[in-house]
Amino acid sequence: MSVQIAASILSADFTELGKAIRAAERGGADAIHVDVMDGHFVPNLSIGPPVVSSIKRTARVPLDVHLMIENPNRYLEAFAKAGADTLSIHVEAQPHLSQALASVKQLGLLAGVALNPSTPITALEAVAPEVDLVLVMSVNPGFGGQRFISTSFEKIRAMRSLLKSVGNPAPIEVDGGVDASNAAELVAAGANILVAGSAIFGEDDPMEATRALRAASQGQPVKESS
Repeated sequence: MSVQIAASILSADFTELGKAIRAAERGGADAIHVDVMDGHFVPNLSIGPPVVSSIKRTARVPLDVHLMIENPNRYLEAFAKAGADTLSIHVEAQPHLSQALASVKQLGLLAGVALNPSTPITALEAVAPEVDLVLVMSVNPGFGGQRFISTSFEKIRAMRSLLKSVGNPAPIEVDGGVDASNAAELVAAGANILVAGSAIFGEDDPMEATRALRAASQGQPVKESS
């Protein structure tokens, strides 16, 4: 499975969001990652279905929606109607995980499960055969620009082993502190999708930053900006 880059709009300038998305797409972004936060499950507020619907009209690549909210089941249909292509829900927020995954799939979307840094992979053992995607958080969720948690490498390796043991080739996505300095090691550990916010939208040229991150993920030298 080739490495994919998901550009996270959490770090983008929302006054020029369409422009930022198009720049990332020109740089080869495979998806637009949308963090939805409710101020309860995580200590921050972000966006809801109306903004996702607006992004859908602009983006040419799939929308990868990450629900960092309580009671995600109440909003699955709303985000599906808004244009999400993938919905990832947190194991910590959803006690009936298998049922929630089935609901996402019934809406015609890919069903992902996200884990916070302190949550062990054993929390996914029961649903490992059912997931379409596993999102490993490599920072504590809520705010962009945080430092990468180094123990995430081992967690990704362990998650890949778990998925392999049940015969599920689902991709592993990693989100938090991803940049050119750790991209190749993340891929080597078993990550397939790299979510990047600051590493793309925190740079002067998101298009070139997206290209540079992909090159780094493939072990290619990254050109220093002049």
